[in-house]
Amino acid sequence: MTIAFASRRLTVRRAITLLAVLVLAAALVWLQRRPVEVDAVVVRTQPLQRTLLFSARVQTPARVEVGATLTGRVARVLVDEGDAVIAGAPLLQLEDDELRAALAQARAAQAQAQARLAAQRQVSRPGADAALAQAEATFAVAERELARSRELVAQGFISSARLDEVQRALDIARAQRDASRAQAAAQRSDGAEAEAAQAQLDAARAALDSAQARLAQATLRAPAAARVIVRAVEPGQIVQPGRALLTLAVDGPTELVAPVDERFLAQLQPGQHAQVLADAYPARTFDARVARLAPAVDAARGAVEVTLLPEGPPPDFLREDMTLSVEVVTGERAAARVLPLSALRPGAGTDRAGVNLLRDGRVEAREVALGLRTLDQAEVLDGVAEGELVLLDPTLPPGARVRARTVDAAAALRPRAAATSRDNAGGGMGSAMSR
Repeated sequence: MTIAFASRRLTVRRAITLLAVLVLAAALVWLQRRPVEVDAVVVRTQPLQRTLLFSARVQTPARVEVGATLTGRVARVLVDEGDAVIAGAPLLQLEDDELRAALAQARAAQAQAQARLAAQRQVSRPGADAALAQAEATFAVAERELARSRELVAQGFISSARLDEVQRALDIARAQRDASRAQAAAQRSDGAEAEAAQAQLDAARAALDSAQARLAQATLRAPAAARVIVRAVEPGQIVQPGRALLTLAVDGPTELVAPVDERFLAQLQPGQHAQVLADAYPARTFDARVARLAPAVDAARGAVEVTLLPEGPPPDFLREDMTLSVEVVTGERAAARVLPLSALRPGAGTDRAGVNLLRDGRVEAREVALGLRTLDQAEVLDGVAEGELVLLDPTLPPGARVRARTVDAAAALRPRAAATSRDNAGGGMGSAMSR
């Protein structure tokens, strides 16, 4: 009887074990056939905007370094950093006592040369002309006297010795006439004396101009309307040519210059709108537009220089080399079907991608054409219709049973971890990223 009872207990245990195995197997089958819950988004039409963020600096069209052209001691510095100056305004004065003395000496030499030229024209030239006229008259008289003497010698009224005296007198008169002619020729406006006097006056004038120029060089003046941004000189300092004493930012259109990673070059075009924020004034944004792109890429930094101009008058708080944050609108759609990048898998080309849709409770793979892209979403040109459910897991196999759990746009647009490397699009000055 005891044996029979033990046998019945063993049978009951086996039945319970078998039942448990069957229940477990049924549960496993049910779990395997149960649809997987997957996050999904509904395809909607909405505005889409792509922007590019990067750092820029304020830059004026030109900087001018002003230095002395003479060696000397600084008497006065007439400007401070930050001062605005007009073209020709004095900036710095060197000691100029010796230069002023040299100028006075040059003026005296010019006056002397002018007096000599005036004397030559008013005294020497008329005197030479009068002497020439007298010599010409004396020579004419000597010629007539020689002719009469020859007749008288022929008639026997005077001796040959007298004729020789008359001939000598004629030779002397001829020599005096020739000398007077030479002197008169020298005193004419194109003569040697006049040319010498004029040359002396020209040399004196040139020396005066040189002295005036050197004296003017003792005062450093602004070459154009500008603002002083660097003052590297003080009174009493000895300065020499070739050293920059003052640096000026020339007035002109204020430019915002930024090196942007060359990967983003295709997104940038002249005329694009931008919002600019100065790090020092975060509450005062202003508008700007892309003015031009550099024709070459900086090979050392892998960046292209982008220049922007403020729209309208630039803010008064801008300073040379100030750091700015710039956001350029590089693409915009008023209405676009948008999907998060987390829902896409690589397609046959850069403008194609694969997505998983929910169709009758199962995964359906489909290829879509892409348009405008940002860091976290992309425009879908065709392949999906508005209102369809797109699964956020692009790795699910087609035909798998799934159950969609619709998520809001904010959760869906979080970029995948694999896309975070696209954030760093920095040039040499700062980082930039496309949104």
